Amino acid sequence: MQKILRERRDAVAIAAVVLLAFSFVFGGASQGNALRLALIELAALPLLVLATGRLVSTRLWRQHRFALGLLAAVVAVPLIQLIPLPTSIWSGLPGRENMMVALQLAGLQPGWNPVSLTPEPTWRSALALIPPAALFAGVLSLSPSQRELMVQFCIAAAVVGILLGAAQLGSGGDRLYVWSWTDAGSINGFFANRNHLASSLLVTLPFALTFGAATLRRREQQSSTLWLGALFAGLVVVALAAIRSRAGITLFVPVMLVSMLAAWIAAGRGRPGRALLMLVGSLGVALTAVAVLALPPILARFDTDGAVDTRFERWPLVAETAQAYLPLGSGIGSFDAVYRSVEPREELDSTFFNQAHNEYLQIWLEAGWLGIGVLLAFLVWYARRCASAWRAAPSRERDLQRAASIGIGVLLLHSAADYPLRTTTMAVLLALCCGLLELARRSDLASRA
Repeated sequence: MQKILRERRDAVAIAAVVLLAFSFVFGGASQGNALRLALIELAALPLLVLATGRLVSTRLWRQHRFALGLLAAVVAVPLIQLIPLPTSIWSGLPGRENMMVALQLAGLQPGWNPVSLTPEPTWRSALALIPPAALFAGVLSLSPSQRELMVQFCIAAAVVGILLGAAQLGSGGDRLYVWSWTDAGSINGFFANRNHLASSLLVTLPFALTFGAATLRRREQQSSTLWLGALFAGLVVVALAAIRSRAGITLFVPVMLVSMLAAWIAAGRGRPGRALLMLVGSLGVALTAVAVLALPPILARFDTDGAVDTRFERWPLVAETAQAYLPLGSGIGSFDAVYRSVEPREELDSTFFNQAHNEYLQIWLEAGWLGIGVLLAFLVWYARRCASAWRAAPSRERDLQRAASIGIGVLLLHSAADYPLRTTTMAVLLALCCGLLELARRSDLASRA
């Protein structure tokens, strides 16, 4: 008991919970949130200092050199793009010809300039990496029970977000929305975009299911934890139907199937017992109720009357523009300015295409080959850690690692058609999942010892 009390009073754990709370409340938008983002970044600094100090003092960093090096590479990309270059070098970079012509027409002499065409957004993007970097370091330095507490906090925050969304739907106005530009009548919770709310629920879903199923293996508090997990899963089903996010609905079935596989492993890989079958049955009832009561409006979200989603039509132009700025890219955060400079006149309308809605294309445009190289290194890390987590026998640590791998997969898939990681909340959730999955390496080292 004294050990548990000491862990709960641990400075790193407290700082991590504070950062999570700030991220959920203030980090649900990708734009128009400079002040709130600054609050989150300030809240992340104590955790970054404390967690880094612990990793160094305990020498735990040696076990995670590749992951920490990968994190350093992510942070280095925007910082490298801010290094001033002499005119002779800068003017020779691809994509700078029009800028040189504009300076000449204005009678101005070009001076030293960074790689990024938009230095201020690039600097803001670098600062925005502080919260996820701090949480990643924090997760690596926490105890197993503290990491479980972090996940439970995220599940509780997801429930609060769903309840807030229900209140928003029933309010009939815009008073309960966290972000002023959110359309009244939609369910957004703490987010400015309902797609990001749906994605956050899918990230937390595998954790809730594995937490509940693990009690069947440990035979601890089966009735409460198991059914709380089932209740959360049912709540997510109903919430996704009400949110009507096409990305959330599309990803739900594969996420649920893989999450049920993780839950079965957490339960001991044995023959499915009555409790586990009842959990699956409860989810089936929730899905049936949604199909009966909410299927027509859900299908209406996918009915485009033969029209093609504009984001798909614009991706070829984004890819063509990215080619013009290779190999260094146009600068992190420069997409809006760069796309406006090449957007065809016939595409100008009332919509605002300020992001590529495809993170992989946008990284290619903004960060060039360096960004793609870091992304490929991340995917290699992800594949290796997934292999370690899913091959291992069930345990408290492995259950969290498998659930974390699913959460990362959700965000990787969603990023192919949206930009969830441009919000601080989702970036911090990704950092939490990455920290948990990185511990699969430490578990492997312990098993060999």
